[in-house]
Amino acid sequence: MTTVVLGSQFGDEGKGKLVDILAYKFPLICRSAGGHNAGHTIVVQDKTYDFHILPSGLINPTSTNLIGSACVVSVPQFFHELDSLHKHGLDSKDRIFISDRAQVLFELHQLVDGLEEVELGDAKVGTTKKGIGPCYQNKHGRSGVRIGEIFDKEGMDSRLRTMAQSYKKRYGDLLQYDVEAEIKRFDEWRPKLAEYVVDQVPLIAGAEASGQEMLVEGANALMLDIDWGTYPMVTSSNTGIGGVFTGLGISPFKLKEVIGVVKAYQTRVGGGPFPTELTDATGEKLQQVGREFGVTTGRKRRCGWLDLVLLKYSALINHYTTFNFTKLDVLDDFEELKIAVSYRHNGQELPAFPATIAVLEQVEVEYKTFPGWKSKTTGINSYSALPENARKYIEFVEEFTGVPIKWIGTGPGRDAMIERQVQSVRK
Repeated sequence: MTTVVLGSQFGDEGKGKLVDILAYKFPLICRSAGGHNAGHTIVVQDKTYDFHILPSGLINPTSTNLIGSACVVSVPQFFHELDSLHKHGLDSKDRIFISDRAQVLFELHQLVDGLEEVELGDAKVGTTKKGIGPCYQNKHGRSGVRIGEIFDKEGMDSRLRTMAQSYKKRYGDLLQYDVEAEIKRFDEWRPKLAEYVVDQVPLIAGAEASGQEMLVEGANALMLDIDWGTYPMVTSSNTGIGGVFTGLGISPFKLKEVIGVVKAYQTRVGGGPFPTELTDATGEKLQQVGREFGVTTGRKRRCGWLDLVLLKYSALINHYTTFNFTKLDVLDDFEELKIAVSYRHNGQELPAFPATIAVLEQVEVEYKTFPGWKSKTTGINSYSALPENARKYIEFVEEFTGVPIKWIGTGPGRDAMIERQVQSVRK
């Protein structure tokens, strides 16, 4: 049976921590989409681990981890993260694999990513400039290179040269790229990479046939999904539940639980509409107290109030059975809190989350105001011991969305997580 952990907002909700807590129960942990634009931070016994392309389940020493077919993989980043884990004393031998059908993300893609952002000018997406978009463009344009094709040197070299020539025609001298130097680097990586590359189809099929429990770790979040997010201010992959099936080929009939990770307020990195954004001292306080800096880029995250119009939409797409509510402790010192409960546009209440950013940028947000609790929640280990106003805040989210909150994060450490007994929603 498969449990899926997905981001429900704009990313950075704290998915990695829950994956780390759950990982010991699962012999197989998988990433289904995205690349090293994702960032998961996990704190264990005063050690901080930053994951990007690697599944954060690697901290569990007994699990096998897979980077799935719909991912885009930077080979040097893969080895860099492995080396970092080894320095922390974590052994990954025979526990991390890459699907041979995943796409190769070249240095070329990263250079092009920066040039494309310059081209867009004021309409730029605000990407991480990690090459994710250009790599997916090549994938869907049928001109990319799969991980398994790295081992056909002649074929890979030819396709990379063709790719480089195409981009050179477009950008001319703006593109400073040495294709032969990249080819030489892959000649060095090829023997070492071979031990990590597998055909994921029998791996997944074997796990399902034997009844192995599987955990899927989502990257980014629903509102950055290429189909369901705030297009075009999105990433280039399917970050929702659909991407789990297309990226891993798992059985939809063996899905046990879909856990949506929800930050107790809201953040966004990069461009794009953000109806509940706070650009005043309150937003600055959320940013500072919450330490809201991107794991991948180091950029400040934009901060705002929790948006239940957006969250209910997210639940309709991803069909969450439970929520993990994170960073409740960041709200401990606020006199009052607000939650968005409806949008109005041209004087009319919208029936649902709008499809276009033109409308989303113009909505008027209606809020419900809650009193703060002005007391410390970090260190509290049971739901009943939380301040009454904190429980009211949480229960309003449950009532509005129809999804029970099973886990509540009250600090960055692994042990700062309250688990409640709730009835999962099966839709």
